[in-house]
Amino acid sequence: MGASDPEVAPCARGGAAGMAGAGAGAGARGGAAAGVEARARDPPPAHRAHPRHPRPAAQPSARRMDGASGGLGSGDNAPTTEALFVALGAGVTALSHPLLYVKLLIQVGHEPMPPTVGTNVLGRKVLYLPSFFTYAKYIVQVDGKIGLFRGLSPRLMSNALSTVTRGSMKKVFPPDEIEQVSNKDDMKTSLKKVVKETSYEMMMQCVSRMLAHPLHVISMRCMVQFVGREAKYSGVLSSIGKIFKEEGLLGFFVGLIPHLLGDVVFLWGCNLLAHFINAYLVDDSFSQALAIRSYTKFVMGIAVSMLTYPFLLVGDLMAVNNCGLQAGLPPYSPVFKSWIHCWKYLSVQGQLFRGSSLLFRRVSSGSCFALE
Repeated sequence: MGASDPEVAPCARGGAAGMAGAGAGAGARGGAAAGVEARARDPPPAHRAHPRHPRPAAQPSARRMDGASGGLGSGDNAPTTEALFVALGAGVTALSHPLLYVKLLIQVGHEPMPPTVGTNVLGRKVLYLPSFFTYAKYIVQVDGKIGLFRGLSPRLMSNALSTVTRGSMKKVFPPDEIEQVSNKDDMKTSLKKVVKETSYEMMMQCVSRMLAHPLHVISMRCMVQFVGREAKYSGVLSSIGKIFKEEGLLGFFVGLIPHLLGDVVFLWGCNLLAHFINAYLVDDSFSQALAIRSYTKFVMGIAVSMLTYPFLLVGDLMAVNNCGLQAGLPPYSPVFKSWIHCWKYLSVQGQLFRGSSLLFRRVSSGSCFALE
């Protein structure tokens, strides 16, 4: 979320990242589609059908109506449909970019404004760091309103590439027909379908993440230049040349592993939790069972995205660590040997969820700020 954003996260990081991971994810993670709904019973035999209730004629499936492959961008309107998704994704990305920008600066530990004294629900005095709105106002004072969109171009390209990649993969590897099951007698069959669908979604997410990650790295580095007022990464092409010259091919994929792990944990956790809740806790006899099942995955997406936030944080920090920018060097950050080293360091500092909240940001106990 990533700040994943990239992810148009995605709904989340993306789907379901909300304020905790609008970047990211969301986008990209929001593609999990392995929920289980109620299965309609087979119609009665023709000789037993009541004359007042004739058996309805068979309707073509949504997949066949969309085209032979049934995926995104299939059929005669494939280019138009895909272009529409890219355009909508670009609009959402542009609107949410200031949120991800502020989030990234907080993730790297840049706090240019002192905390203010406030009170908690118990009436005790606590120190609060500036919220998103105060932070954004500060950026506008320094760089103007256009400064809120620093690093937007590579992020737009990254999300567009991810969307096109997923659509192309659905054409080449079309998903199988989805049968809806919910009865507890069919749990083994239902679970197999959830595993199969989640595996398919995981494959698409991992491939799209790997192809779009170099642009994600460039976007992150463009944004954190605000910390040291650098201008090392100014354009996509020039940034590609600098990274390849200084870090080689591997420089484009720093921070990729924690992002991939976060995506995988999110997909499996969200889909399996939603499946077991819908199958075991929601009774088919309940009148609102269908409505509850429709919201289960959304709620699980929010919960799981919060649990997988440390992967997003570590991935973003590794993307800017030791790249020649002030935000990736001491005193803002030590030089990490690996993403595991980064994870352990944040864990010891109690900072694995740094930047997950953008509204009510209390000063941690280990901070250098003191309450007088």
